[in-house]
Amino acid sequence: MRTIEVLIVIIIITGAFIAASFFAVLPWPRQVSPVNLRRLAFTTLQLLDSNYDLSRAAFETGNYTIWGGLQVALSAALPPNVIYNLTIYDVSEGGVAQLYVPVPGASISNAESLGATSDASSYMVASSNVTFNVVPEKIGELGGGGGTLYILNCSDAPSWWITGYTANSLAQDLYNLLSPYFYRTVMVQSTTQLATILDGNPLQGETLQSAVVINTCGEAVPIPSGYYSSNGVGYDTSRSSYARYSYVLGQRVLQYNWTWVSIVGYPLYYVSNTALFPTSQNTWGIYGMRDVGAPGLNAFLRGLDNQSYSYDSTWLTNDLSSSGVVYLSSKALDSSNYYGVYPSPYQTSTRALPTSILSTYHLNVTTYVFNTVDNSIPAAVYRHRVTIGGTSQYQGAFYAIGLTRTPDIRLTALGLLADFKPRLYRSEYSANGTSRLAVLQLGLVGGV
Repeated sequence: MRTIEVLIVIIIITGAFIAASFFAVLPWPRQVSPVNLRRLAFTTLQLLDSNYDLSRAAFETGNYTIWGGLQVALSAALPPNVIYNLTIYDVSEGGVAQLYVPVPGASISNAESLGATSDASSYMVASSNVTFNVVPEKIGELGGGGGTLYILNCSDAPSWWITGYTANSLAQDLYNLLSPYFYRTVMVQSTTQLATILDGNPLQGETLQSAVVINTCGEAVPIPSGYYSSNGVGYDTSRSSYARYSYVLGQRVLQYNWTWVSIVGYPLYYVSNTALFPTSQNTWGIYGMRDVGAPGLNAFLRGLDNQSYSYDSTWLTNDLSSSGVVYLSSKALDSSNYYGVYPSPYQTSTRALPTSILSTYHLNVTTYVFNTVDNSIPAAVYRHRVTIGGTSQYQGAFYAIGLTRTPDIRLTALGLLADFKPRLYRSEYSANGTSRLAVLQLGLVGGV
């Protein structure tokens, strides 16, 4: 009897399930997982204007070739069960609100009606007659710099660790990137001209105080013949080293309140001058150069901090390649978007400076270009802190980019712009009547 009861229950339950399934009304698949017509419309408009085809068609409504091509592209971009209507509207000012007026003959559709399930997105297009202008604020205009950019492009000074480039090509690229932000950009074409500005004399009537000096020779630094290479000035006779020249450079950076920029590798590792060292090479076969080594950077920092000169062969930089890549700081990323300078957000650093130099040489980091790693700073702008009349202020600066071999001058530009923060003044000309609104309405075949 129990077995019979169980069988009867199973029959009843099975019958109820079959009857419910037979009479139940299931939703259409499009109702369970509906197509997002609004998003589809917007992405389609973006696709149509990826090469400015939609913008061109919006202002050439009488060109049937362009509009025919646009309709073919629109049909190809949408699924076969989607119907559409694309209409272009003029944008005009009326009263206190914008008015959108359909442009005659600027509408295409593949159906008489889009049904009840339609949705739409809009997209603003501009005519090619619209021109935009960006005027950068000049560095030093509101304080913080003298407005002069010196780019070392010394034809008589070999370079090192700028693999794939020449100092001349880097100098020209830096000129194109940065000259709009300075009152005067001066190419220092020889070591003789470098000696002139080191003596405190301008080359073209420019403001020498508080200038920015970019060394495009990589790990080598140009050295003038004569005074700056003489014994007791640029040459340390007791050590047979030109590290003392690096010390003098540090003193000049402090004296003139310069921002000295090293674009790649270990700063001031060599000195270069083809006339001064015609038979000398840097141990790598590059003649016209002398190996200074680690004492060069140590001497420069001592000069910048107004400490007495001493020969110090302590290796300063750290190799971060074993720790993985280094990443742009949030400040650098923000500046990258603001100024439109886009280097790779991650790089390889093998010459990062230790954080210990901050206290040793009275330096403050005003801009971290890359995030610090293991108490090491891959790239940053260091400003030297002094106290004058009981007031703490900056006097002299050093921008060191401790990356590997191949320089990226976008990082040089980005770090300087992020630190000096010149503003961009954007202007728009000929904008009246040159904007139109494209509205794409989509529907599904069959409606609801």
